[in-house]
Amino acid sequence: MPRILKKSGKFDKLVFVARAIRYRKLNQRRYYRLNQYIFATEVRVVDEKGKQIGVMPISQALQQARNLNLDLVEVVPKAQPPICKIINFKKFLFLEEKKAAEQKRKTKKTKLKEIQLTPFIAKNDLENRLNRVEEFLKEGNKVRLVVKFRGREMAKKDFGYRLIEQALIRLKDIAGTDMPPRFLGRQLETVLTPVKSQPAARLPAGQGRQGEKNVKKTENENQKVNL
Repeated sequence: MPRILKKSGKFDKLVFVARAIRYRKLNQRRYYRLNQYIFATEVRVVDEKGKQIGVMPISQALQQARNLNLDLVEVVPKAQPPICKIINFKKFLFLEEKKAAEQKRKTKKTKLKEIQLTPFIAKNDLENRLNRVEEFLKEGNKVRLVVKFRGREMAKKDFGYRLIEQALIRLKDIAGTDMPPRFLGRQLETVLTPVKSQPAARLPAGQGRQGEKNVKKTENENQKVNL
């Protein structure tokens, strides 16, 4: 008699988790009602370019879409009344995907970089490391600055604080600190955050080249009065 293998409870749980993950990924996509599948009795209609046509019964909106040989797509279902667009559905999906890709490209993810130093690092090496920190910050990344101590170097903690202070002074125009320097085990750490450069302040009225001319003119008038 052949032996019947039973599925273990652990296997069933793995299958359930895999299906749940797949279901979640599938449901991340947005679905749109179109044409006869729009349930609202009255809708606000816009054309392909987003220009508003007006509020009308769903039957009239569908007829307008048919006359143009296009689809009626419900784009904002929660509005009162729902907003529908007259457009070719495939073209609409293409434009939405293009818009999402552009938005994703513009949204730059901030990464946390790490630069390691030693308390007795050579001057040239320190300069090179700080140049790299500056590059990371200008790219919009955060930087964890770490000073590592070994053995008897722990007796010279002041050297680590001096290095951090030197780095902060050097990078004060482009970076701020998320946390003050602190020891975690045998290493001194701080996190630098890029600071957006502020636009140069405009000169108040009466300053600049025109202001200099006005000042000279006033001085000449004062000299004439004194004479």
